[in-house]
Amino acid sequence: MPGFVRIIWKVVFDALWHFSEDDGWAMASHVALSSLMAIFPFLIFGTALGSFLGADQFASTAVHLIFDAWPASIAKPLADEVIEVLTIPRGGLLTISVLTAAYFASNGVEALRIALNRAYRVAESRSWYVTRLASLAFVLAGVLILAVVSVLLVAVPLAVRNADQWLPWLDTLLATANNWGLTLALVLVTIGLLVSHLWLPAGHRKVVDVLPGIVLTLFLWSVGAYAFASYLANFSNYVATYAGLASIMIVLVFLYMIGAIFIIGAEINAAILKYKVKRMVMRRFQATRDE
Repeated sequence: MPGFVRIIWKVVFDALWHFSEDDGWAMASHVALSSLMAIFPFLIFGTALGSFLGADQFASTAVHLIFDAWPASIAKPLADEVIEVLTIPRGGLLTISVLTAAYFASNGVEALRIALNRAYRVAESRSWYVTRLASLAFVLAGVLILAVVSVLLVAVPLAVRNADQWLPWLDTLLATANNWGLTLALVLVTIGLLVSHLWLPAGHRKVVDVLPGIVLTLFLWSVGAYAFASYLANFSNYVATYAGLASIMIVLVFLYMIGAIFIIGAEINAAILKYKVKRMVMRRFQATRDE
């Protein structure tokens, strides 16, 4: 067996074995349930803060950016419920319910942190209140980013309509940017994965250390989403099995799959670091250049 194939086998076997040994499937269900429970509080808090900051289109922008990357058959039932919830008027930003929503939204971040700590095989050394404050900071940062994006998505169409008058050469560029919904969603997902792998778990990693798992995660998410949507369209009988709970069960199973892939991506990164694959590749690359 060639050396490169052998090291790939070692990395994949080590990652999957460690995933199983560390209760990866249970952690995936924890991530799935926590993420589902965090979506509504996150959007409620974000809508309140967005309105306070002048980003009145926060709710619709966030719904599109979060769910546009999901298969329509999975995203639509949940997106409809989210939009209905977000249309309920709320008293203001600094209310108990909105602050509580921010706290519950941070539970989703905490689930990701615990899963990543296990995957990267590190023990949490920070105090519980430090990690909780960090999770709340991630929630706040996510809300602020989506608020800025929602303002830009309102401003861009206005700029497109007026581009011919003051900067004709920007017309094509702005028109293209106006149709970047799915691309923007994928960019934000990639940035979110990068930030999660670098700063959520304990310890320190470089960007190059986490890129392999992120690329694998995005690829497997795409394949898994397509396969799951095809399964729902052709073979699934969720409605007969779960009746009124069918939509929520579909979303939970989908998030369970997404959570498992997310953890496996981190396991792959940890296995690559364990076997010093990066160092081996650099040595071979240097040897090839010297020849």
